[in-house]
Amino acid sequence: MPARINFRSLMKIGPVQIGTYRDRGRNKDTAVCTTDGCGWSSDYSSSTAAQLAARSHRCRVS
Repeated sequence: MPARINFRSLMKIGPVQIGTYRDRGRNKDTAVCTTDGCGWSSDYSSSTAAQLAARSHRCRVS
């Protein structure tokens, strides 16, 4: 069974939501597109990188 991830510092930029979580003692940031059918998500080592990815994400789902 996978470990439960507790997100903190949630932020939304357009359709992309950014959250911070701890993974093996390190802070990680993830960016996830909330548009139905898109499925894009990615993990980053800094919130700045996640914010840049959120601003540059162009969802292909109309």
